[in-house]
Amino acid sequence: MSSALSPAQVFLAVEPVDIRLGVDGLSLRVQQSLGRTPTDGSAYAFRNRAGNRIKLLVWDGNGVWLCVRRLHTGRFVWPQSSDQLFTL
Repeated sequence: MSSALSPAQVFLAVEPVDIRLGVDGLSLRVQQSLGRTPTDGSAYAFRNRAGNRIKLLVWDGNGVWLCVRRLHTGRFVWPQSSDQLFTL
């Protein structure tokens, strides 16, 4: 069982998402668009089109954590790639 504080891997979804999506919508995105299982112990990071908000989806073995971060100034630096998924 993995811990919410130490996921096995961190994946960045390169394509922006509708940040209004919740646990179910982002889990579906992980499965359908990224071809991964949201309960594999990894963390999945998503950002909005403007780049000022991110959501982190993490399965801890008992449930799902959904963390949100919003910047009032500036933007998150995000990889530019033709791939849908970027691994940290």
